[in-house]
Amino acid sequence: MIGATATATEMQNNFGRYLNLVIGGQEVIVTKNGKEVGRFIPKSTAISYLTDSLTGILKGGDTADDLREARLREKYEIAD
Repeated sequence: MIGATATATEMQNNFGRYLNLVIGGQEVIVTKNGKEVGRFIPKSTAISYLTDSLTGILKGGDTADDLREARLREKYEIAD
């Protein structure tokens, strides 16, 4: 959940305030010159982003071991 938007200067000058928002589970969008440059997010959200990314990589029933083996076979040109 987005809790606030802050300029880079506001973030620097009021870090404790924004840190408390993140500790409370909220997300802070950081802008510079009116453009989003980053997000300050809770750890649980970051872990969920990583998990979602890995799930996309492993679609189709391939396991991490299968993917690693295929990569090594391709790298070292080993026939199946």
